[in-house]
Amino acid sequence: MHRRNFLATGAAASLGGLLPRFMADLQDGPANAASSSPERLKPVHETDGFKEFHLYVDLVQQEIVPGVTIHTLAFNGTVPGPEIRVNYGDRVRVHFENRTGLNHTIHWHGLHVPWRMDGVPYVTQLPVMPDQTFTYEFEAKPYGTHMYHCHWGTMLHMQAGMYGSIIVEPREGETDPIQEQFPYEREYTFIYSSHDTNFVREELNIMLERMKERRYLMKNGRFTRERFGLFADVDDLRASMEEGYLPPYSIRRRTSAELPDPNFFTINGKSYPDTPRLFIKEGENIRVRLINAGASIHSLHLHGTDFWEVANDGYPLASPLRMNTIMLPPGKTHDIIIPGDNPGIWSFHDHDTRRATNNGLYPGGTLTALIYEDLPDSERLAMPAMDHSMMDHANMQMDMDMNSDMNMDMDGLTKLPFISLDQ
Repeated sequence: MHRRNFLATGAAASLGGLLPRFMADLQDGPANAASSSPERLKPVHETDGFKEFHLYVDLVQQEIVPGVTIHTLAFNGTVPGPEIRVNYGDRVRVHFENRTGLNHTIHWHGLHVPWRMDGVPYVTQLPVMPDQTFTYEFEAKPYGTHMYHCHWGTMLHMQAGMYGSIIVEPREGETDPIQEQFPYEREYTFIYSSHDTNFVREELNIMLERMKERRYLMKNGRFTRERFGLFADVDDLRASMEEGYLPPYSIRRRTSAELPDPNFFTINGKSYPDTPRLFIKEGENIRVRLINAGASIHSLHLHGTDFWEVANDGYPLASPLRMNTIMLPPGKTHDIIIPGDNPGIWSFHDHDTRRATNNGLYPGGTLTALIYEDLPDSERLAMPAMDHSMMDHANMQMDMDMNSDMNMDMDGLTKLPFISLDQ
């Protein structure tokens, strides 16, 4: 497209009110908060002093961004898996059903569970094989924001979608320490992840075929420990190697060039422009639980105001820290409080802009926004509506300066850069 036409098209779209859907369908506060966080999992029973939940994993298709759908390993059909909410000290029972052709476990990341419930295959339990069910039982502790994820084939299974949040709230009747210091009425859970879509597709196909072979060999009594790479210790491994066993790493089954190289980055399983939003009102505090279930480091920056870090790996901070950028490494959780002290539409994004791309193109990835629901109608437009004379004036301005960029200022009419797909 010729630059002049490109500029005119972009300006026309802006002047016509090119705004994301959140500006068109603002709901009330609780509805917005619920739509921007993972779905909560309800107990199926409360018997024998246990809160019982049912989790299953299945192979499903997930649209991570309009036009891009991948196969994922999803807990209960969603990526991320549903959020589990329990109170401190609750006795929890989770029935985990494997509906895929692969092996799986669940690791309760950050929770102090009995070691047999920790979900590490061949260390604490056997893997949950296809069509099998395993029951996890533990007491909910410590307090705070945690996650669960598969611990078998972790490099593949986590970026393929096997992760979710588990929140341990105070005992019933007790006050939340963060709520007491920073009163808030609603909260959000944002789970960050990164995905190499080519790696996921190829490795899923390879592993599904390999599992068919292994199940056949097991059924016929021909499956050996070497095929699964199971050894008591390093001396046991060396003894097998002396008898001719070759470890897979020694025959270069996978080289460094074949390790994941993420090309999509998500919040709650979605990339921009389909990422969830944060909604707030002037004078309100909101709590945001940040979880990194991926393998990339995120440097999360909020425009327009500072926020308070109030919890680290679930533990409330004795002295909350005020900041506008927070590092979120793999496996980490942070809780932040955002105060509603500067009305507007504010970008909340990864300052490492490599994570703000879709398949290498900006904008994308983990871009999102903090939206004030109580903005007046006049503030909800990118710029005032233009009549034909104003549009002619805009085109004249573009003819005069062909090198001006898309974020031009034309008589006070400013395009909002973070809401456009044509940058």
